[in-house]
Parts: sequence; C-alpha cells; structure tokens
Amino acid sequence: MTGQINVSTGAEHTAVLGLGSYRPRRVVTNAEILEQIDSSDEWIQTRSGIKERRWASEDETILMMSTNAAKEALADSGIDPAQIGCVVVATVTHLYQTPAIATQLAVAVGAPTAAAFDISAACAGFCYGVSLASDMVRAGSAKYVLVIGVERLSDITDRTDRGTAFIFADGAGAAVIGPSDEPGIGPVVWGSDGTQHHVISQKESWQEAAGSYQWPHLTMDGNPVFRWASFEMAKTAQQALDVAGVKAEDLDLFIPHQANMRITDAMRRTLKLPEQIKVARDIERQGNTSAASIPLAISTMRENGEAKSGDLALIIGFGAGLVFAAQVIRLP
Repeated sequence: MTGQINVSTGAEHTAVLGLGSYRPRRVVTNAEILEQIDSSDEWIQTRSGIKERRWASEDETILMMSTNAAKEALADSGIDPAQIGCVVVATVTHLYQTPAIATQLAVAVGAPTAAAFDISAACAGFCYGVSLASDMVRAGSAKYVLVIGVERLSDITDRTDRGTAFIFADGAGAAVIGPSDEPGIGPVVWGSDGTQHHVISQKESWQEAAGSYQWPHLTMDGNPVFRWASFEMAKTAQQALDVAGVKAEDLDLFIPHQANMRITDAMRRTLKLPEQIKVARDIERQGNTSAASIPLAISTMRENGEAKSGDLALIIGFGAGLVFAAQVIRLP
C-alpha cells in the first residue's frame, strides 16, 4: 500500500502528576443567604450539609482563578509550563461563547502555543478532562496536559430561589496529567442521560437573558436529581472500580462531586465502603462548585492530612445534562 499514514504513540501509562486549587476570598454564610430566601440555617444544613460557601469578588475572574490553580498544579508536578501540550478547561460559567478561556490561560501559565479548548460537561467536567488528558498522553498527541475545572456559579445563581440560592459557589482546581511508569489513572466510565436534561438547566436562553438585561440563571428539580445521583451514580462508581480492577477495600479515598452531603452519604452506603476509607466533605465549607468541586475537595484532603501521596482515590462527577464520569486515580 502506498501513501500509508503514520500514527503517533505515547506513554503506556498515565498519572496525575500535580494538583492545584484556588478558593475565592469571600466567605458567604448561610445567614447571608437567608437575607433573600425564606428558609433557615437548620433547613439548609439538613438538606445539603452546607454551612458556608465561597463567592468570587470582581477581580477573581475565571481567568484569574484558573491561572492561580494551574500555576500551583504545575509547581506541584515539577513540569515546566513550556512542556504542556494541551490545556483543557471545564466550565459552564465562562460567559463568552468564544474564544475559549483555555487559550488565554495557556498564555497566562507560560504555554502559549499549546492546544487549548473548553469543555461543557457541568459537574462531571473535571473527570471528563482527566479522561481526555489521559487518552491524549497515551495516544501521543500531547506529552503533558493541564486540566482545569473552574466556575463562578454565583454569577448565574438566582439568589431569591429557595431551592438553589444556598447551593452554588465559586473556585478553581487544576491537575497536570502526564506519562507514568505505573498506571495512575484507571479507565473512565462515563455517559449521559439526555432524557433528564431539564432537571438541571439554564432557566433562560441567552436571547431571553439579553432581552431582560441580566445573566441567565440555573434551575434544578431537586428530588429527581437526588434520586438519580444517590443510586444510579453509585452503580457508575462501582463500574469504575470494576474496570480498574480495584476493590472497594483497596481504596484510600472516595471523592465524589460535592453536590450534596446526603448524596455523598447515600452513595457511600450503596457502595458499602469500609469505614477506614476517607470521604470528601468539602461541600460543608465550599458549597457546590460544579467542575471545580473534585480538585478542590482533593486539595482540602491533602491540606488537612486526610490524603497523601500515593493514595488510591475513586472520583466521580455528575450533573446537568445529565452527564457523569468516574475513574480511579492515584494521588501525586
């Protein structure tokens, strides 16, 4: 055969080489939330487990928060920014259709010629990004990939909506993915259920928002989301363990998307996780930061000593779409 096309090959194994995070300065208590909704601190904590959350100030933009988290992840990995071959940003709150914020971030971190793009996978965005990055490294299309989950959900939160005003928050988390001598990222189990796209969605279209001179808002039907996340996502988490060849008792950490403390507890019970496995509960102080929640939760567990280098963690993200993704990773 003439004119045969060459194919690239990369590393046999991949791993998370470094992690970073950025939390906004402003702490918003339940008392402040209650100034605009008819509820109580007890009701909020019982329903969600949230005591406080972080909201970004004007200067804490998507780019600023992403840059800080990314630089921390690069420093943690020891990888020169110039070696980054691709930048992937998971977000639903970069409020410009184009260009992707990833292109600006690549310049900001010192990888100005890296491939760069944004993905919209809501609260599963970080797990989607990790999977894409791992595949790129193994295929040889990039040696090192920078993955960021970042949100300013406070911009699109209806602060008078009793069902959602207390949930959403802001922040950024980042990871550097690269080659490894040993498997550090398990196969992804991912998918979607578009038949339930309406249960978490943007309330107004951009055209409607433009006519009302305000940003669109998020809306959520809490009960079906709770049932789906608590039970269906436990099945996905178990599948991720199975394809990785890991048993529940082998895990050190369970780090689900920080959507709701009750969902986390229900998933843990369904998975029958042993008591010694540490479970992320960052939502208590951080709120739900969508694509940023998993790397932020890992950061908290590293800072307080619950997580250490080499720990085996099951991560799972799930949210609007409805989309989901889960994989087993080993912490750097």
